[in-house]
Amino acid sequence: MNAALVDRITRAVLYEGYMLYPYRPSAVKNRQRFNFGVLYPRSYSEEQGGTETSTIDTECLVLADDATSCAVRVRFLRMVARSVFALPAGCKAAADNCEKNAQKVDRLEVSGRIYQPWQEAAEEEIEVSEFGVRALALQPMPWPFRLSAKSESEPIADDTGERAGFIRRHQEGLAGLIDLSAQSLGGELFRLTARVSNTTQKPGSQNRDQALALSFVSTHTLLEVRGGEFISLLDPPQEYFEAAKSCHNTGTWPVLVGDEGQRDTMLSSPIILYDYPQVAPESPGDLFDGAEIDEILSLRILAMTEDEKREMRDSDERARQILERTETLPGEQLIKLHGAVRRFHRTGGEAP
Repeated sequence: MNAALVDRITRAVLYEGYMLYPYRPSAVKNRQRFNFGVLYPRSYSEEQGGTETSTIDTECLVLADDATSCAVRVRFLRMVARSVFALPAGCKAAADNCEKNAQKVDRLEVSGRIYQPWQEAAEEEIEVSEFGVRALALQPMPWPFRLSAKSESEPIADDTGERAGFIRRHQEGLAGLIDLSAQSLGGELFRLTARVSNTTQKPGSQNRDQALALSFVSTHTLLEVRGGEFISLLDPPQEYFEAAKSCHNTGTWPVLVGDEGQRDTMLSSPIILYDYPQVAPESPGDLFDGAEIDEILSLRILAMTEDEKREMRDSDERARQILERTETLPGEQLIKLHGAVRRFHRTGGEAP
């Protein structure tokens, strides 16, 4: 497996749609966030009549013998609720009741920088112990996991070092289950199944934003096989065509990843991809907005007003990185974004 290439692809999937152009909280597009691969708590899913899912199912084909083993990793984003608090005027950092008397605010401007509430995200990865494929066909394996709630504070100080407020980041506790099973389809061919479920207990009725804090976002599954190989579901060999058709995937799309021709790694993504996807080599970095292309987004960012850039810079650390990278992009790099031909395919007839 080309680990660097696979990691770059999975990170692109992980942050797809994280924040949309124009990368500002005030933009309508960013008022309802995170629409890819969201697994809500089961009770919230049931309240919504199943329109919001709590599970994803992956089925794929693998050729395995007695020595073949497999490893599974589930990756997702976990919501981080960012709140902003203003301290009373004259409140010193050392005062015992300083933070107790703080007021939660929607906006705090300190020394020209704006602080406001937001939904950030932290990466999570759940790794399942390596298992034998043939053994899994005899005994399915459930893998429950739990993530504890956590909170942390970050001081906000002015140019003189005087504290004016603080940021509080909070993550809710989460619980989930990875169900793994395999079915022999004859000879060395097996159908491998991985179901990921959000089993977090949700207290009472909640709206979408509240349920999102208890959800897995941009959930995807990475499967690696040792001593065997996966079969492409998009372009299977003729002898495995019917078996590939029998695989049912819900809320996810498994494709081969890595160097073209390698068959030891499969990415089951909430976004439709092709086998062996690649990040465009001329891309200067993540832009998150899957509805656009790098050139258009870069030019639009450069055309923003100073006030718009300021809001973008202060809204989110990843948005700030996008802005700074785009503003310092060399002209020759920007020109490279203007159209690229990957390869030519013969569509019929004789070669000239």
